[in-house]
Amino acid sequence: MNEPLHSVTTMPTARQPGCPFDPPKELIQAREQSPISRLPFPDGHQGWLVTGYDLVRSVLADSRFSSRKELMSHHPTIDYGGFEVPPAPPGEFLLMDEPQHSRYRKPLVGKFTVRRMRLLTERVEQVTAEHLDAMEKAGPSADLVTAFAKPIPAIIICELLGVPYEDRGRFQDNIDKFLNGEVSDEDQFAAYTATQQYLAELVAAKRANPTDDVLSDLLDSDLTDEELKGMSLLLLSAGFDTTTNMLALGTFALLRNPAQLAALRADPMLADKAVEELMRYLSVAKQFQRVALEDVELGGQTIKAGTTVILSYATANRDPERFTDPHVLDLRRQDGGHLAFGHGIHQCLGQQLARVEMRVAFPALLNRFPTLRLAVPADEVALRPETADIYGVKSLPVTWDT
Repeated sequence: MNEPLHSVTTMPTARQPGCPFDPPKELIQAREQSPISRLPFPDGHQGWLVTGYDLVRSVLADSRFSSRKELMSHHPTIDYGGFEVPPAPPGEFLLMDEPQHSRYRKPLVGKFTVRRMRLLTERVEQVTAEHLDAMEKAGPSADLVTAFAKPIPAIIICELLGVPYEDRGRFQDNIDKFLNGEVSDEDQFAAYTATQQYLAELVAAKRANPTDDVLSDLLDSDLTDEELKGMSLLLLSAGFDTTTNMLALGTFALLRNPAQLAALRADPMLADKAVEELMRYLSVAKQFQRVALEDVELGGQTIKAGTTVILSYATANRDPERFTDPHVLDLRRQDGGHLAFGHGIHQCLGQQLARVEMRVAFPALLNRFPTLRLAVPADEVALRPETADIYGVKSLPVTWDT
């Protein structure tokens, strides 16, 4: 096979100043050179970085590349020092292959269909309106993250799973800690353990007194309490963190693109396209990794069995061979098909829920506050570090005219 056209020295850990919505410059340059590059890992492992749309999509659909957690022993920015990674806990099916993956995902698929999620629209509208009312009453300024972006998806996923409203803050803070990339390993582990403990208590409570929710619906299956706990953890963290960051970072992007913001405000029918374009443009779930189970030919290269491959969703969704003017936010874009929700068997289970939440929340926010704007200079908005699993803003100070 040919030598790779390009090598990346290290995985970038920061974005260019003044470019909070663009992938790191080094990743864009790697994509310009070749859709696949050699990538040395901090522990000496020689892996690969896939930055092109077609190749990322093909890996995601190829069962010869594994998602199993115990194979993820090499990290693109951290040297694990030979630490043996354990398998994913029961129920956490994002880090599993078939047939274990389907055992957990299959009972959930019917709970997150397009039809079922659209039936939730009225409730999402109600929750959104309540938080806009509170913002308006407390205004004319707010941190959009805490006032709007966090509570809406948190309340909806809690209600779906049957988490008591009064417990929301308890697990929300812990999920924040083990996903934000900014706490110590000890604090991250403590937050993860506390969340697992809470969910174990929740499953036991549902066993004793089932209610009308997704978790209670699963009690009639052959899933164990341990498996239900793991599935709940995955649904809560995914259903909360990704949409939160899309709502906040998406609003930031619209405020920095006033023509696009004006177009969405003027035409509510643009909401569907706007959500898809913001998902593509921002790619808050920046990257995932896979491990080759056998030798695989990919993009003119041989990926040896046992080799770790980093898949850059952020650059795949900005690939000029797939998208016209990929670095431009265009809410009327015609070339869809982004990979922000993944592809293949691991494609995001809750994508229809996320779409409903965003289709409701963005127009409602912009229509309620026609003069909404940043309350600080754009370069002072606090961004999540590149090391966080999900990219976004830590806070988004906004203001408006009363």
